[in-house]
Parts: sequence; structure tokens; C-alpha cells
Amino acid sequence: MRWATYASVSVASVLIFGKFYAWMVTDSVSLLSTLIDSVLDAAASLINLLAVHHALQPADREHRFGHGKAEALAGLAQSAFITGSAVFLLIEAVQRLLNPKAITGTEAGYFVMGVSIVLTIALVVFQRFVIKRSGSLAISADSLHYESDLLINASVILSLFLASHFNWPLADPLFAIAIAAYIIRTAWQIGDGAFQILMDRELPDEDRLKIRSIVMAQPGVLGMHDLRTRSSGTQAFIQLHLELDGELKLKDAHIISDRVELEVANAFPNAEVIVHEDPDGVDESQVTFR
Repeated sequence: MRWATYASVSVASVLIFGKFYAWMVTDSVSLLSTLIDSVLDAAASLINLLAVHHALQPADREHRFGHGKAEALAGLAQSAFITGSAVFLLIEAVQRLLNPKAITGTEAGYFVMGVSIVLTIALVVFQRFVIKRSGSLAISADSLHYESDLLINASVILSLFLASHFNWPLADPLFAIAIAAYIIRTAWQIGDGAFQILMDRELPDEDRLKIRSIVMAQPGVLGMHDLRTRSSGTQAFIQLHLELDGELKLKDAHIISDRVELEVANAFPNAEVIVHEDPDGVDESQVTFR
């Protein structure tokens, strides 16, 4: 995971210098939009670097469930950064729309954007590999942003081509406005995902159904209820109540419970599984605690 954040920061830094040069040469507002995007990529990637480092710290006395939610907090911070960049970009694009300017030096713009696309594709491929192995929310949010950058970079090339070869200067601010709208959509996706984790949203329905099928397939299990799930960073937490024959010895009930925990943990390697045994047919609503 750390290598993915190092790669992200490095790529963003290279792109900032290249795009700044291209923007100075072309004075293109659509190129300015992707420069702003790269600056915020770098800021978000630095936040990710810190968040992932913190999230990977083992559980301690004050944080018994670990530090995984640091990733969700980083996701919210990314969402705020991205939204701010989109608003700034909209303001710049509208001003250029009202006062169009000719685009010059497009060769430098083409070259820089081409290099940006190649580096971004390489980074996204590497990030997908890391996400597949770790399930990291912070890396996933970062990757989603860079995937949107591919479309942004391609649209900038098209806007430069239309503005310079077809003498259509309005293409530049119009494409910038479209890019800003796309950035806002990306910010919403990242922010919503982070918010749901912070609010302890249940795992997807297909995962819950998978857990239920695993549990009910174990010998001696008569039923289950009160399944509770949530995720925190790369780790998931699964809790459930087993319904067992009330005449079973405690040792036998414990063996069945351990087998259920093991099977669920094998299916969800990054999960902490907690099972509580209940005698079948007991109405827990009538149980009182003194």
C-alpha cells in the first residue's frame, strides 16, 4: 500500500511541473484545469500517504478496532480538495467564456498531455493491483481520481486541437466547464464512499448473503440471526448469533462456533469474526440482565 502512495505522489509531482510549463506556453484554461487537478492530486496523495501509514498501525489500547478509519477521513479530505478545485475551475472557465483568447504553443500542450496520459495509465494499473490485494479505500479513491484524469487529459488535447486548428476559442472554456462538472461528480463518489464507512454501513448484500450461506452450511447449525457487519479501512468486522441445539454440551457448541468462525474468516481474510451461541428457540427479547 505504501508503494502505491509513493508512486501517486511522484507521478503527481512530475505532472505538475510539466503542465505548469504547458499552461504558461499555451495560456489554455482547459490546461489550467488539469494543472489544478494535478496540484490537488499531489495534495490528496500526500494526505493518503499519511492516512495509509496511520491506518496500517496495529490496534492499541485507545483504538481497539485499529486505525482503519483514517483512510475514510482521508477520502473526505480528498473530496473537499477536489470540490474546491472544481469551483475555482468553473470561475476561471466562465471568465474565459466571456472573454475568449486565442490558444498558442499547442505543440507543448500536446506533448505534456501525451506524457500525462502514459504516466497516469501506468499509475492506475499499479493502483488496481494494490487495491485487489489490500482493498484500501484511500488507494481506491486516489485511483478513481486518476482514472477520471485520463478522460480529462484526452479532452484537453481535443480542446487544444479545436481551438488552434478550427479557430474555435470557445472550445477551451467549454471543455474546462465539462471537466469541472466531471470533477465534482468524482468528488461526490469519493466523499459518499468515505462517509458510508465512517457511519459503519453494512457490507454489500451479496457479502451478507455469502456469510449466511457459509454459516447455514455448517453441521449442527440450526439457524442464525443478528448479523452485523461493517468495514474500517482494509479490515471488516462480522458479528452474528448462532442458533444451536439447547441440549448440546458447552464444549460441542464451542467446537461448532469455532468452525463457523474459521469458515467465514477463510472467505473474508481481512475480517474479524465474532460468533455468539444461542440455544435454538429461546426468545432473546425476554432475557433480562441484572
